[in-house]
Amino acid sequence: MEAIKETHFNFPGQTGFYRGKVRDVYYFGDLMAMVATDRISAFDVILPRAIPDKGRVLNQIAAFNLQATKQIVPNWVLETPDQNVTIGFKCEPFAVEMVVRGYLAGHAWREYKAGKRLVCGVPLPEGLKENDKLPTPIITPTTKAHVGHDEDISREEILKRGIVSESDYKILEDYTYKLFSKGTELAAERNLILVDTKYEFGKHNGKIFLIDEVHTPDSSRYFYAEGYETRQRNNEPQKQLSKEFVRQWLIENGFQGKEGQQIPEMTDAIVASISSRYKELYKQVRGESLPLVDYGQMNQRIEQSILNSINSVILETKKI
Repeated sequence: MEAIKETHFNFPGQTGFYRGKVRDVYYFGDLMAMVATDRISAFDVILPRAIPDKGRVLNQIAAFNLQATKQIVPNWVLETPDQNVTIGFKCEPFAVEMVVRGYLAGHAWREYKAGKRLVCGVPLPEGLKENDKLPTPIITPTTKAHVGHDEDISREEILKRGIVSESDYKILEDYTYKLFSKGTELAAERNLILVDTKYEFGKHNGKIFLIDEVHTPDSSRYFYAEGYETRQRNNEPQKQLSKEFVRQWLIENGFQGKEGQQIPEMTDAIVASISSRYKELYKQVRGESLPLVDYGQMNQRIEQSILNSINSVILETKKI
């Protein structure tokens, strides 16, 4: 199996290019083609080897969830012409990520354990333990840092600093709760619990749209529903479905993205193991095996799919 670490296309009519941690984005005026590569990041660091199939796993899960939620919240996607490609319109992103939590896990639990009862300005009751269900889902926003780590921020601080207008923020909150409710429903159909997730929004022609990936194991935390209550009663760790296994492998090998730490060697066996886990994630979330693909000419396939799609989308746009 081959992995797509980077793409280096040059399309007619292309107006820009951006390489993110895990995606390559080609701009065509108001349109964009996003390539989900097989790069993988953890602790805000891009790891040295790409993971076969990882990009298309996340792109296909995101495509499914964007389709399933588009009646609730409009999103940026126009079409998904290839398993690794999504075509849509360019939005001006809001400078906050809307993190929503239904359970006390991860960062929120660490804050709570340290004695804090206010997380991003949201009060939490006494007497909770790790992975308990919260009385009601809460939004704990973070800033979107161009460099370094995202930081917690409260609703009040967002409005005070004018990062988002109050009228827009009310819409973001409403969309966030509705999306989380739908995500919870979709997860339950797969015998999963949607623990927490993040949503990103942007504006296009003055209208708010959902952007980026949605409800993927890289942007969300899931628990297995079966046995959840028993594990909580017995104070046992919950079975998780997320990218946490990659972080755990790094931690066990002395790496957490801190200065002076070295990324452990990614052997062929480790890469194959991570790839296999991503395919397992796909099967659990989608309820079917990852479709087969021809690994022979992946870059040519992706390039042609973008070229065909952009041409057809531009023609359709002109008709409108």
